[in-house]
This record gives sequence, structure tokens and C-alpha cells, in this order.
Amino acid sequence: MNHQVIIKKRNKTNHLISLVSLFCIMLFSCNNFGQELNSKSELGVFHFEEEIIDYGTITQNDNGVRTFKFTNRGRAPIVISKVKTTCGCTVPTYPKQAILPGESGTIDIKYATNRVGTFSKSITIISNADNAQKKLKIKGNVTAKSKIAVN
Repeated sequence: MNHQVIIKKRNKTNHLISLVSLFCIMLFSCNNFGQELNSKSELGVFHFEEEIIDYGTITQNDNGVRTFKFTNRGRAPIVISKVKTTCGCTVPTYPKQAILPGESGTIDIKYATNRVGTFSKSITIISNADNAQKKLKIKGNVTAKSKIAVN
């Protein structure tokens, strides 16, 4: 065989190998993408009755506890690993046990109402749900207690 025929055969072989490799990569990528979609649909799903709680205008030192109610609308239990707040003035209480599919739960937030003025705080729930970090919000305005004059 002459040298040019060998080079042409190598080029065709290299081209064929490249096409087959590309096809395998695309097939593998599509398969993984489909598995990710399927596994995502097998997770727990938070559904909150409300994601923002507005305290409105409250008086200094009033009850600062409010409750976020949720249901697990997914296909797997939800386990909350942590609830973070934007400051120490907001203290969360949350379930430590798994919330099974179809079950409901609550996250209580206690805002320190001894602070006068408007507030807006974020709460981040870290869990194994489809949305691994869910953000909630509280807001409101705390007014000073009026001083009653004693005669």
C-alpha cells in the first residue's frame, strides 16, 4: 500500500472514533440528566401556607412569636438540619424529627420585640428537601410603649 492510502484510512478511522466518542458522551450525559430529574422528584417538597409573616405594628415587648406552617408535598421525608436567621434577635424553633410525605409541621420564630423600629429579617431553612435552602421572611414595626403619667 502506498503512504497516502494509509494516511487517508487513519484519518477516516480517527474521524469515526471521534464521532463514536461524541455519541457516547452525549448518551451518558442525557442518561445522567434524566437520573437527576428522577431523583429530584423523589425528594421531600416544602409547601408553606405563607413565606412572609407581617407582624404589622406591634407595641414594644409584645409577644414576638409567630408560626410558619408547612406540609411535605414530596415523596420522601424532610429532615431539617438547621435554621439560620440574620441576627440574634430572631430565634427559631423547628422540628428535629423527619416530616413524612403528607405530614405537616411548624417553624416558630421569636422576634425580640424589645427593639423599637421597623424590622425585616430572613430565615433560611437548611434541609434535604428539593430546595435545600428555603428562605422565609418576617417584617413589622415595633412602637414604644406609651408612658402613663401618674399624678
